Amino acid sequence: MSTQSKVTVPQETLQKEILASKSKEGKYLTFCVAEEEYGLEILKVREIIGLMDITAVPKTPNFVRGVINLRGKVIPVVELRSKFDIAGTEDTDQTCIIVVDVAFEDTSLQIGVLVDSVSEVLDITGDDIEDAPSFGTALKTDFIRGMAKSKGSVKILLNIENVLTASDITLINKVGSQSA
Repeated sequence: MSTQSKVTVPQETLQKEILASKSKEGKYLTFCVAEEEYGLEILKVREIIGLMDITAVPKTPNFVRGVINLRGKVIPVVELRSKFDIAGTEDTDQTCIIVVDVAFEDTSLQIGVLVDSVSEVLDITGDDIEDAPSFGTALKTDFIRGMAKSKGSVKILLNIENVLTASDITLINKVGSQSA
């Protein structure tokens, strides 16, 4: 005779999980970096531009490729491969810069994010988004907004404000303002 124990999840916990997944649903710009697919909330995306001349800035972290002049505005460019500790590769005709708005200290900054290629805009429902897996305390995953199941694959939805730490953004902001 086997005894099975039933696990009961409180209704309040279920409602919180449903609300959390609903708050993540929406339109996402998907892109590739090293064979992996990622997504950014479309509301954070200012524009997508082809690769252009990037001016290197001395004494910046390795993930800051440099700055670009976009219609008279100097915008720092972050290379996601370097930020995610992924081996570099040669730029291709698919390499592009996604200009995003990042909220920081009561202001909005524009930062370019260098990616291998842009895929498409997807409308992702809350039912198709799961929380980031837990890897214990050794690995922080707060930069992952969720894991989206779409078209037979998984896309990593990024919280762009958490991809860069506060100190990263402060440094990048200084790079952009000094280069102006």
